[in-house]
Amino acid sequence: MKSIKLTFLLAFGFLVAQAQLPIAQEFEQAYQKGTRDKSGAPGKKYWQNTADYDLKINFNPVTREVSGTVEINYTNNSPDVLQEIWFKLYPNLYQKGAARKAKINERDLGDGVQISQVLLNNAPRELTSLIIEGTNMHTAVPALAPGKTMKFKIDYRYILNKGSHMRTGQVDDGAHFIAYSFPRIAVYDDIDGWNKIPYSGAEEFYNDFCNFKAAITVPQNYGVWATGDLLNGNEVFTKEVFKKYQMANKSDEVIDVIDSATLAQNKVTAPNAINTFKFEAKNVVDFAFATSNHYLWKSSSLVVDPKTGRRTRVDAVFNSKHKDYYEVIDFARKTVHAMSYVFPKWPFPYSHETVFDGLDQMEYPMMVNDNPVDNRVDAITLTDHEIFHTMFPFYMGINETKYGWMDEGWATIGEWLISPMIDPSIVDEYGIAPTGFSSGTKDDTPIMTLTTELKGNGSFTNSYPKPGLGYLFIKDYLGDELFTKALHHYITLWNGKHPMPYDFFYSMNTGAGKNMDWFWKRWFFDDGVTDMAIKAVNKIDGGYAIVIENKSTKPLPIDLTISYADGSTEKVHHTIGVWESGNPTFTSTLKTSKQVNKVVMGSSHVPDKNKSDNTFEVK
Repeated sequence: MKSIKLTFLLAFGFLVAQAQLPIAQEFEQAYQKGTRDKSGAPGKKYWQNTADYDLKINFNPVTREVSGTVEINYTNNSPDVLQEIWFKLYPNLYQKGAARKAKINERDLGDGVQISQVLLNNAPRELTSLIIEGTNMHTAVPALAPGKTMKFKIDYRYILNKGSHMRTGQVDDGAHFIAYSFPRIAVYDDIDGWNKIPYSGAEEFYNDFCNFKAAITVPQNYGVWATGDLLNGNEVFTKEVFKKYQMANKSDEVIDVIDSATLAQNKVTAPNAINTFKFEAKNVVDFAFATSNHYLWKSSSLVVDPKTGRRTRVDAVFNSKHKDYYEVIDFARKTVHAMSYVFPKWPFPYSHETVFDGLDQMEYPMMVNDNPVDNRVDAITLTDHEIFHTMFPFYMGINETKYGWMDEGWATIGEWLISPMIDPSIVDEYGIAPTGFSSGTKDDTPIMTLTTELKGNGSFTNSYPKPGLGYLFIKDYLGDELFTKALHHYITLWNGKHPMPYDFFYSMNTGAGKNMDWFWKRWFFDDGVTDMAIKAVNKIDGGYAIVIENKSTKPLPIDLTISYADGSTEKVHHTIGVWESGNPTFTSTLKTSKQVNKVVMGSSHVPDKNKSDNTFEVK
């Protein structure tokens, strides 16, 4: 066995040497320091910081004031002595004067987060020691040595936005989705140090894996749904609602935990002026919650890990007026099942997934804020896309602020593959056409372009369809079994950690036992149009030679439909592997005794820019 393994490693190392990816300086330094490894694994000296959060939040639905106290025990696992701590104040997206890319109506702007008290290691701090610059806040601290912990206690408040709903805010007079609601410590990592990139409303998020305890206080008749496990459901819900909630956690059937009769009788929550809902979530990157006094609640659960019998509860919490939402519980349940058993074929990692009827299309750990839509297909694709984000970026702690493609691309391929499992009539071509017609234009930069630098159409294509196609093409190239093996290798190495692009590329190479840098470089690092043409169809002994020209370096799969003189047709498929050598042409040999009349090239997931040369009439 040793000799076989050594031979493989030597061969693999030779291939790596022949096709290296261009490596940015900060990643090369990480390899030298030993925090990351070119095999794609975390290095022997890999580290990441963490914190325990204790949240006490009061929400007034009438005034929309979010007020609370957050206690943070922050642990410095880095080898560096920290002289300052950086925080994120995400609600300051709505602060007057804050820099932003998102379009916010003037009437929705306010004072932002107001901090009234800060304790550091139980000692009061002068508020003037806090430097607040939009969504970033930082402060000097006594030296925090490696391995040591620092404790913060912060009292804060802000007014939740009523309009300009960017991932969070009021939905209607009795429903609110509340995310990014508390001061939190920014990521300090081995690549960039402190994450100082401000939240502009365009890019998404990057947070550490932390433990959260939350106590959320709302008025009577308001239910609360949140990241984590509800600890005191018997105290905050009526006996009937809590009993049905317990049933849903164990039942394959859909349970109407809150139905219209329960709402009409005001029998949802305990009959107190206020109720405090307590939640706990461990090793997650964020905490969000939603609340309503008039939403229905459908719930069910399923076994996601047959080895342990572990179940995940799936919820749809929605306004009765939104008819599309009555099926969302079914779409959500089927998505969680498909993720666990088909793609990525990994047991759904959390205890529940709650789809809340909101005003956006946004994911959070164990929560989804999805607007109602007009048709069933949109409801399916939206539901499975957002739920798929559970794996990327939440189970895998991706830096979305810089590399949005590392999670949105996965949600896109998840949508493409899972939607037809829910409804076989769906052919999901989300983003394919824009990828083709925009390729080679001024906004079409390499996928590896930082998300913060994307412009125009590239802000969409670089984050969603282009990386999604990259994953899809590699899946086709490797075959389902080997692709799943490679993907599971990546997930196993990096779940609960912070993978960067090279960690993904190299761990997939190692997991597959193949050097795929030839593809990673051309698809993720290079520019170029995505365009192929049928150059010739020549009669040869025993059949035909079909010559395909690739007009750029971008590897695309080849799908041919052969039409014969007798009226029959035949499909021919070649993976991206035909372009591995770099040759701009490929000849597909068709063995047949029949007369070919026409050859057409193309498929629903090949973004060919110019299709006028994709049909060849055989004379």
